[in-house]
Amino acid sequence: MPYIAKAPAANATKASAKIAAKAAQAMLRVLRLLGQAGAYGIAGEAGVIVVVAQRAGVSVRTGQFLEAELSVLLAQDWAAWDRAGPSGRQRLHLTSAGKAHLARAGSGEADPFLAQHLPLQAREAAPGERIVLHDEAESPLAWLARRKDRHGRSFVDASCLEAGERLRRDLTMGSMLPRISANWSAAVSSGARSFGPAEATDRMIAARQRARAALKAVGPDFADLLIDVCGFLKGLELIEREYGWPVRSGKIALELGLRQLCRHYGLQTQARGPDHAPMRHWMMGDVIAGHERATSPA
Repeated sequence: MPYIAKAPAANATKASAKIAAKAAQAMLRVLRLLGQAGAYGIAGEAGVIVVVAQRAGVSVRTGQFLEAELSVLLAQDWAAWDRAGPSGRQRLHLTSAGKAHLARAGSGEADPFLAQHLPLQAREAAPGERIVLHDEAESPLAWLARRKDRHGRSFVDASCLEAGERLRRDLTMGSMLPRISANWSAAVSSGARSFGPAEATDRMIAARQRARAALKAVGPDFADLLIDVCGFLKGLELIEREYGWPVRSGKIALELGLRQLCRHYGLQTQARGPDHAPMRHWMMGDVIAGHERATSPA
């Protein structure tokens, strides 16, 4: 039986796999361009699709791709042409199928279909700890941080968000919140379903100490509110009903409490120095604490 060489077929398979990987990577780049907030595509010159997105209320060109890649988007129903805009030209937008495919493709190590329906973000469990996935939709602070007011500012800035998330980590790591279900992390045979003093680790004790210090610093007026928002993840509408507050007053109280928490943690939105540099003159060496130093005659 004659020997049949299989090396050319294997090389062809590898080459086709590389081509397919490059095509998928290029298509993912196009999907990310069109997946930006307020982005759309318009037909340009020389067979190019130009992508435009909104930046601070101004339309800015953010990228481009070829019409050959557009045919794949249209065939897969990932994008579609909308009616003509104010300029009289049609606009290209991602469809719901295209947004779902983009969410699955950018899931990373997470489950693709889980990332399609949940806004997952990779974060450190604690400073210097391993990277874990967080569901941004479950945190009221993260939801408020994504909302903008009429001036374009976030309802919760970066420093307040970090302070609230830091308190949330300490409350969770310290097991300071009561359980509403059974503790399935413990062995069934051991019969232990709750953490007692013997099960508390050094990390849990340190987290409890940090949380108690933070709540003591903000005072009793804001401690309960921060525990409900950062610990129990209650929304502001629910808190206003439970506390009997007027509508939209919870956001003001939450902002005041988070500012107190930022001062405790030493967090600021921006670094600020003195208004001006201290004045210096040629007699600076002979002046101490505002008084002239006596010098011996030459």
